[in-house]
Amino acid sequence: MRHISTIALREVKLGFRNPWAYSFMALFALFSLALLLVQSQQQVGGYTSTTGTMINLILYLLPLMTLLLGSFSVTAEKEEGGWHLLSTYPLGTMAYLWGKYTGLAAVLLVIVSIGFGLSGVLGVLLGKAFSAGTFGLFFAFSVFLVLLFLGIAVLAGTLCRNRWQALTYGVAIWFFYILGWPTLLIAVLGVLPYLWIKPVLVALIFLNPAELTRLMTVVKMGGGSILGPDYYSWVGWIQQPLGTALFLAVCLVWIALSMGIAGFLWERGRRHA
Repeated sequence: MRHISTIALREVKLGFRNPWAYSFMALFALFSLALLLVQSQQQVGGYTSTTGTMINLILYLLPLMTLLLGSFSVTAEKEEGGWHLLSTYPLGTMAYLWGKYTGLAAVLLVIVSIGFGLSGVLGVLLGKAFSAGTFGLFFAFSVFLVLLFLGIAVLAGTLCRNRWQALTYGVAIWFFYILGWPTLLIAVLGVLPYLWIKPVLVALIFLNPAELTRLMTVVKMGGGSILGPDYYSWVGWIQQPLGTALFLAVCLVWIALSMGIAGFLWERGRRHA
C-alpha cells in the first residue's frame, strides 16, 4: 500500500503539471456550463429529451478524455525512462500500475468535480439548478465512466510503445465503444436467429462499459420505457434492490480484469526487456 500511495501522489503531481489536464478541465467546465444553459429553459427532473442529450454528450467527452490522459501517462513512462528508474527500486508491477490508476483517477475526478461543481453553483445562483437526484445521477454516471475507461486506458498504455501509438489506440477504442457500437450491435443481432437475440444482447452489453453505464443511468432516471421490449428484463433487474449491487460488482470485475491483463503484459515485457 505504501508503494501504491507513493506512485499515486507522484502521478497527481505530474497530472496537474500536464497541460492536457488543464485543457480538458477547461473543456469540461465549458461543456458543463453549456449543459446549464440547455437545461435553464426548463426544470429538468427525471429522464427527458434534455437529460438524454446531456447523457450522450458526457458519453462522447469523458471516455475520450480518460483514454488519452491515461494511455499517454503510462506510455510516457516508457518513452522518458521513468519506469527504468522506478524499476531499480523494490517496486512490484501491480503496485506501480495501481498507483498510476489511483493517481490518474484522482486527477480526472477533480476535473469532473470542477466541471459539475461550477455548473451546480451557477445553477443555484441563477435559480435554474438541476433537481438533486438528476444532478447526482449525472455525476455518478461521469465517475463510473472515468473509472471504467481508466482501466482500459492503462491497458492500452501498456500495449503502446510511444505517444503516437497511444493516441491511435485511444481514439480507436473510443470509436469502437462509443460511435461504432450501435452499428456493430445492429449488424450482429440482425444475422442471429430470433431466439438468440436477447441472450446475445445481454452478453454484448456487459462487454461495453459505456453502454452498461448509460443503460443503468437511463433506467435510474425513469427512462426505461424508451429502451424497447428487448430491454424490459434489464429494466426489471436494475430497479430491484440488488440491481445497483450487481452493477457495482460488474464494474469492479471490469476494472480488475483490465488492470490484471495490463499487469500481466507489463510484467512479460519487463522480463523480455
